[in-house]
Amino acid sequence: MQTHLAPQYRGTPEGQEAEAILRKCVHCGFCTATCPTYQELGDELDGPRGRIYLIKQVLEGQTPTRATQQHLDRCLTCRNCESTCPSGVQYGHLVDIGRKVVDAQVPRPLGERLQRWALKEGLTSPLFAPAMKLGQAVRPLLPAAIQAKVPPRGEHGAWPTRSHARKVLLLQGCVQPAMLPNINYATARVLDAVGIQTLVVAQSQCCGAVKYHLNDHDGGKAQMRANIDAWWPLIEAGEVEAIVSNASGCGAMLKDWGHVLRDEPDYADKAARTSALARDLSELLPALLPELADKLQGKARVPAQPMAYHPPCTLQHAQKLKGVVEAQLSRLGFQLLTARTESHLCCGSAGTYSVLQPAMAKTLRDRKLQALDEVAPQPAAILSANIGCIVHLQSGTPVPVRHWVEVLDEALA
Repeated sequence: MQTHLAPQYRGTPEGQEAEAILRKCVHCGFCTATCPTYQELGDELDGPRGRIYLIKQVLEGQTPTRATQQHLDRCLTCRNCESTCPSGVQYGHLVDIGRKVVDAQVPRPLGERLQRWALKEGLTSPLFAPAMKLGQAVRPLLPAAIQAKVPPRGEHGAWPTRSHARKVLLLQGCVQPAMLPNINYATARVLDAVGIQTLVVAQSQCCGAVKYHLNDHDGGKAQMRANIDAWWPLIEAGEVEAIVSNASGCGAMLKDWGHVLRDEPDYADKAARTSALARDLSELLPALLPELADKLQGKARVPAQPMAYHPPCTLQHAQKLKGVVEAQLSRLGFQLLTARTESHLCCGSAGTYSVLQPAMAKTLRDRKLQALDEVAPQPAAILSANIGCIVHLQSGTPVPVRHWVEVLDEALA
């Protein structure tokens, strides 16, 4: 796509990146076939190709409008279009740039500004954990919309205490330790069972995704740098073989740090090295499979009933890890069934999207649950690999929605 940047963007790092991405687009429209919002709304401007045109127009000097902003807001950033695109257009990076440029020119209504500020500051705040505990204590009294975002308090068992020669760092996440702590504990126990010690660094914090995707790029980068500083002594000493994320949204951001911080002299190399060490938890499964299979021999706790599985967009489209969880757990004796025709589509969670765009998020959630019900009408559970998807799907079904590592942990117990 031929592009002529306006003078204010010409020569800037973001302008140059956007131009390179735009020039790869060949207008083919394959992306619209797999875009959830285009499928639901049928508006070209609510599909990737239309949004690319909008961003191109703004970068070429056209003044954006409130409508421009809303079309970009309605994008889930699921990156399904990237999996479909034959030209390798990095739409996720482009829409981050486009949103930032548009927001700088189109003032948001006060209510939206307050809501977005509360999300980017509240979700990543140390006060989130006590606030979540309070919410769980009074959960039955909360309005239904808020109750859906507050999971009941659950048990998480003990963190393993054995030392192992093999060690990994765990990115704990900003909301997961308070909302669903058992995911991290189960991860540590499963890795401990196969001789890998899970380390956490108290000074680490949010991966930066929440702020970065809400157009606070500086705030997101500050969190990335803080994590690198907290982890660097272990990384530099070669004490950890990987940095593991069990939330695919966080893992996708972590793998992108090298790109985001590439122009920062003090952090570019460190960020690249950190991203190179990043692994989604599922990426460890193939090498661990023989030992896990041995430990599961004779265990009676592998569920006999089939389980439905929803692969998060950040796992299959951003990290390109489609089919890994299903294949590996199936080899361990678990029956995982994915939606026949819609396993590639977003469930509507998409980070803070389910709060900012609740109507579309609910529509996509119900569509996803219906697709899963058709393939597994009475599943023992619905499994996924990202806390946002888990909480969002659970708000629409009585079937337990869990992280796959929790089920594996129980089977190994």
